[in-house]
Amino acid sequence: MRIIAGRLGSRRLGAPAGEATRPTSDRLRETLFNVLAPRIDGAAFLDLYAGSGAVGIEALSRGAANVVFVERAPSALKTLHTNLSHLGITGGFRIYPGSVAAYLRRTADTGTLTFDLVFLDPPYNAADEYAATLGLLGSGAARLLAAGALVVAEHRRKQPLEAKYGCLHRTRLLEQGDAALAFFALEEPGKASIITCERRHVQAH
Repeated sequence: MRIIAGRLGSRRLGAPAGEATRPTSDRLRETLFNVLAPRIDGAAFLDLYAGSGAVGIEALSRGAANVVFVERAPSALKTLHTNLSHLGITGGFRIYPGSVAAYLRRTADTGTLTFDLVFLDPPYNAADEYAATLGLLGSGAARLLAAGALVVAEHRRKQPLEAKYGCLHRTRLLEQGDAALAFFALEEPGKASIITCERRHVQAH
């Protein structure tokens, strides 16, 4: 793997051994960032199921202001730390070594962070992870999304995601080979919409 563009363009990235972690391919990552290009400079970026960190590191290379990596697998965390170190990246990021659901709930409760861009890439076979994470971002964790935020999920092309998760609705779908990128946004961006989403979540529980 390599970084596609930006200040670290063409630098190599390591990947965890084994099949538990599936790095986003260079080609699909290039497609993703071609779409995100107008939004990336100065953005707060959340990389969920970060694995080797390839997507979040690409965001930093292209000018994101800060990136939060969330990953719980020890081998992936080791590779993520190694990649950041080898690339000389010493700031502008944080690593949360735990589950995505725990991070979203904990951070939403504090109300101190918002993100302009969120990327998630759980294991393709973990359908429950897609539903749980997108469901949280469309309800109880909606306050983590800044005005106009975009949520992007990589998934298997033959296993499409729902068109709507709570207050999140799909705005675009790009397919490439066996993979696909689903883009989501809040139905009505803004504080009032987020409050409504959270109320719906509380009522549902």
